[in-house]
Amino acid sequence: MPETSPVIVGAAPLSPADVVAVARHFAPVAIADSARERVAAARTVIDGMAADPNPHYGVSTGFGALATTFIAPERRRQLQLSLIRSHAAGTGAEVETEVVRALQLLRLQTLASGHTGVRPVVVDTYAAMLNAGVTPIVREYGSLGCSGDLAPLAHVALASMGEGDVRNPDGELVAAADALSAAGIEPLVLVEKEGLALINGTDGMLGMLLLALHDLETLVTTADLSAAMSIESQLGTDAVFAADLMALRPQVGQAMSAANLRAFLGESPMVQSHKGPEDGRVQDAYSLRCSPQVHGAVRDTMAHAATIAERELASVVDNPVVTSDGRIESNGNFHGAPVAAVLDFLAISVADLASVSERRTDRALDPARSHGLPPFLAHEVGVDSGLMIAQYAAAGIVSELKRLAVPSSVDSIPSSAMQEDHVSMGWSGARKLRRAIDGLTRVLAIEILTGARALDLRAPLEAGPATGAVRDLVRTVAAGPGPDHFLSPDMEAVTELVRSGAVLRTAKEHANV
Repeated sequence: MPETSPVIVGAAPLSPADVVAVARHFAPVAIADSARERVAAARTVIDGMAADPNPHYGVSTGFGALATTFIAPERRRQLQLSLIRSHAAGTGAEVETEVVRALQLLRLQTLASGHTGVRPVVVDTYAAMLNAGVTPIVREYGSLGCSGDLAPLAHVALASMGEGDVRNPDGELVAAADALSAAGIEPLVLVEKEGLALINGTDGMLGMLLLALHDLETLVTTADLSAAMSIESQLGTDAVFAADLMALRPQVGQAMSAANLRAFLGESPMVQSHKGPEDGRVQDAYSLRCSPQVHGAVRDTMAHAATIAERELASVVDNPVVTSDGRIESNGNFHGAPVAAVLDFLAISVADLASVSERRTDRALDPARSHGLPPFLAHEVGVDSGLMIAQYAAAGIVSELKRLAVPSSVDSIPSSAMQEDHVSMGWSGARKLRRAIDGLTRVLAIEILTGARALDLRAPLEAGPATGAVRDLVRTVAAGPGPDHFLSPDMEAVTELVRSGAVLRTAKEHANV
């Protein structure tokens, strides 16, 4: 694992960058001393209630619809064990390691708040598992997003107890007990309240939201770059992106995207070549001319989602909670509605961003609309198909993204004998958003592959510094114009350039962005 400064948990709310660092880059974590003190103080409250003959939910009672059932002291450890075993009921494919690490880190943040009533050893065990690279197996299906991500979090809790399976630091599937032993971690034996504290959170959906926002920061500016390549190679104009025109509609995201387009196109000889009065076109098609408006709406959606995520990072999500004045109170903060709504909103924006990108790609391949480019950018028209089927792939992805944009958060299904009668489905929204972001990455890659070939075919006209540099980067992994060849490897390679951020970094190095 790479050496890096530890992320401190419990001193202040985690930042989105902290979550990405731990989830994706295996940054170590450390527990703040102040957090340990709060955790220990809250535990004394729980211990006092455990000794009380009067029932207290989550401490000396059952859970959910069984909340009124009193549990005798000698049965409470079995109660905790049964809770975790029964709730670790996920099914389907394994969830990605980065998602599991994100949800475990976010649960650790809540445990370290001093409002859940767990013992310090629970906090230390979760931190030790993250630092050792022990990743519990979490399954695709099981969460309704209320009371939080119960099943995914239960799988993590089960592994901390030495049961179930995990991935070790080498990615091998091993028994949790063996992985904990190899890392020198003692399996947890849960006591009163701890089972609930480990599973009552929206950490999975929040973790996926934060990872999605991180990826979209790269992709939305990459979309500005891919649009610039399309506008330039289709002999469009950059005049419509002028700052004074954007100021007439003061949308923040729109202004940012327009500024990027101006930077990517501003020094382009190709754009300059047709700026005179001899260019008789009145205006470009919407997919070119309105790129800042469409891309900007995505940016504004992301900004709203980031605000919700930041509030969630400052939240304590558990039920019941130990208040600062020593009460233990039931609440509804585990409901995933705030996160679920923005996950769905982002999926809509991702679909729209991919849709306008695919339309620009399609224009480049149509000789009736591309202003002089050969049909499908083919080498020998009639013999070669060029990039015809690459556009088919983009169209197929966009069609799926439209289906993925159907909101999950409106599809509540009651559970737990009607006690949990309205749920968020936020986990489902997060899972489909991850698939949508993968699709968007591929659609943008196809536009960039198309734009690169179109720029080449405009020779001797020269591309601008940024778009030309990206075209040259694409040429390191994908052949330029010529007879048809096996196209799929080119598409996959350019997709990886987009996903890794290499395309955007290259463009920024050659433009004032």
